Amino acid sequence: MNRWQTVKPEQKYTVTMFDREFPSEDACLEYVKEQRFPGGVALCVNCKVERKHYRVSARTSYACHACGNHIYPLAGTIFHKSTTSLRTWFLVIRLMASTRVGISAKHIQRETGVTYKTAWRMMKQVRKLMEDRITLSGPVEIDEAEFGGADSNKPKHLRGKAKMTALGIVERGGRVVAQIVPNITALTLCSSIAETVEPDSPVFTDLMHSYNPLGVQFEHQTVNHSVTYVDGPAHTNTIDGFWSLVKRGITGVYYQVGAEYLQSYLNEYAFRYNRRKVMRPMFSLLAERTVTQVCPSAREQKLLGS
Repeated sequence: MNRWQTVKPEQKYTVTMFDREFPSEDACLEYVKEQRFPGGVALCVNCKVERKHYRVSARTSYACHACGNHIYPLAGTIFHKSTTSLRTWFLVIRLMASTRVGISAKHIQRETGVTYKTAWRMMKQVRKLMEDRITLSGPVEIDEAEFGGADSNKPKHLRGKAKMTALGIVERGGRVVAQIVPNITALTLCSSIAETVEPDSPVFTDLMHSYNPLGVQFEHQTVNHSVTYVDGPAHTNTIDGFWSLVKRGITGVYYQVGAEYLQSYLNEYAFRYNRRKVMRPMFSLLAERTVTQVCPSAREQKLLGS
């Protein structure tokens, strides 16, 4: 790879590539159908067997070749019942997947022509796809971060208040988990860590007292940041770097994030971070999630459970 090339060829997904793969609404629908029902073969709830389904003209459905019953590839996905064109949805996914520090709803509005409210809602739906439920192992660094603005920018009665705390846990050279915590007590932090990190893993933290009980379940080592930032193998530089990336993005792109939405933004940054070494375009990874994270209809659930 060219030493000046920051994105590996396998990870590239340009505007030209997007336009070639998804030139129309029909191409987007065909992609969703093929991901959910390869070759158009799907379970027919009337026939109660898997049959070939064919596209119904001027609709987003496919009909069983035997009985004519329709299936809807968009049902249960983030596209379900949306009045926004499917290609616009795919364009929003590409835009969100093509940036390292995030993209604003205002930028989405300018690029797609939808209203700001629609752009914000679409981005909210896409972020739902970015939630990872993973367990970490190996050398793990842990540190917390505060969000909520600097006290110098607040009136006196709000200083020190309205802060949100997030716990960051990262494998060295690997994946990260970032989650909002209600407080920084030992019970809260150690419980969250125990749910995320495999027992007996080496963990590295600063000297905050809330981390002291970690030695019971893990190989716990600490670093005294008032003296040094690296003490042999003990340091938290990796998780500090992740928090720096998140804070730069939120401050520079989103300006401020409400408490009820912060977790979804953390999921977005963690999703990108966890796939930075995957040799596939970020767009492809995210587009696949639109069809793998679906909610079957009540009728389908009943049939599948019978």
